[in-house]
Amino acid sequence: MAGQSSKGSIHDFTVKDARGNDVNLGIYKGKVLLIVNVASQCGLTNSNYTELSKLYEKYKDQGFEILAFPCNQFGGQEPGNNEQILEFACTRFKAEYPIFDKVDVNGENAAPIYKFLKSNKGGIFGDGIKWNFSKFLVDKEGNVVDRYAPTTSPLSIEKDIKKLLG
Repeated sequence: MAGQSSKGSIHDFTVKDARGNDVNLGIYKGKVLLIVNVASQCGLTNSNYTELSKLYEKYKDQGFEILAFPCNQFGGQEPGNNEQILEFACTRFKAEYPIFDKVDVNGENAAPIYKFLKSNKGGIFGDGIKWNFSKFLVDKEGNVVDRYAPTTSPLSIEKDIKKLLG
């Protein structure tokens, strides 16, 4: 496939969920994924969490999944522990999609999944994630097909999600 990295697919990764359990992302084969680095105290938090929940509600039964990775690398805006992050996202924003262990998305200690995402879809200013709520759209085969800026509204990418869902 054109543009397919030789590094395999998102389905080859195992990550930790917010409760410390291993999750093999192979369980998402056949689903369209939106992978987002989230934060609880960012100026973009309300709009993003609200719209992510709307998208999830609308498409979760059609093979769509959101994978949220908390990250504290931008302005210290995700200072809580995993329990506090879950409480915040699930109570305040009714997040029903999986929230994973807090990760680094940039630098030497960046989570392998983020190294993979960035190597497949570099940003306008290079590979680094610039801020909270950067979004990666992944097709049913685990290929990274698009990347969106933190300021891109989740609802504005609905047409791309629908296209991948077929």
